[in-house]
Amino acid sequence: MTRTGFVHQALCYGSDREFLTGTADFVRDGLDAGDAVLAVLSGHHIALLTEALGSRAGGVEFADSRDWYDYPSRTLGRYHAYCLRQGEARRVRVVGEPVWRGRTDFETQEWMRYESLVNVAFAGTAHWILCPYDTRSLAATVLSTARRTHPELALGARASAPSGDYADPAAFSAEVTAQRRPDPLPAGPDDIRFCRGRSAAVRHALAAYARRHGMSEQRTYDLVAAAHEAVVDAVRYGGGQGVVRLRSDPDHVVCEIRDGGAHTSLPRPTFPGHIPPEPRAANGHGMWLVRQLSDLVAEHLDPTGSVVRLYFRRSCVVSPPPAV
Repeated sequence: MTRTGFVHQALCYGSDREFLTGTADFVRDGLDAGDAVLAVLSGHHIALLTEALGSRAGGVEFADSRDWYDYPSRTLGRYHAYCLRQGEARRVRVVGEPVWRGRTDFETQEWMRYESLVNVAFAGTAHWILCPYDTRSLAATVLSTARRTHPELALGARASAPSGDYADPAAFSAEVTAQRRPDPLPAGPDDIRFCRGRSAAVRHALAAYARRHGMSEQRTYDLVAAAHEAVVDAVRYGGGQGVVRLRSDPDHVVCEIRDGGAHTSLPRPTFPGHIPPEPRAANGHGMWLVRQLSDLVAEHLDPTGSVVRLYFRRSCVVSPPPAV
């Protein structure tokens, strides 16, 4: 089957047979067309698909979903970088199954947002992404949201239908942001005041806090780099001064950057840092880097005062952010 334009489909399956019916011919069609084919799946599904494809499995690049789907922004960055490596002229087909089990409510909402943002990140390309959803094990909210984040539903082998519940990504992302709007943390002994010309002192204080709370050198570097980018944005757009507040719990080190507001009518970006920026774009690189280095980000951006909260899981091992 050939299609034009970007295609993003959800495949809801209730058995291994249904999974293969929806994926094997999709992969074969991609190989026949000369597409780059990437399958990011669980080990069980990789084994099933490999057996079904037989000798043709050698033309597919397989990846374990547990390695690929760690945090939403980094996963989007990986797909973006993979497509760039194939070249502009080559279509990419992906069978990509996010990992939903073991997620907190916060993480689940961000993965839902990720599925919606895929439609923006790859708009204007010819790529084709098929996302399997297991109806036997996934929560009803995850399954119903799949219909809101995918323009099409895959219906078995080579058949599909429009999703009547599809939501505009900007509206959907705004909905998720509203649900996670962070209230500013109260003042604490580790607060770091910042203003123009104090970036070096802020970085030093951030590094000292991270090491004091047991973060590895790589995680310390990530926290300092991400927080520095957020502070630079706060200085540039948030009135030139603010405060960094730091907290630690058994799972995360939390870094919040709060500014006093520029009291101007600067337009709020629709997808702040979620979408890979064009390499030569004048703006948008800072928040993209923040999201690539952080595990999770919650923000409330407002001309009268913004709050950006960064979460760093203590046990997370992070791959370097992909080039853009």
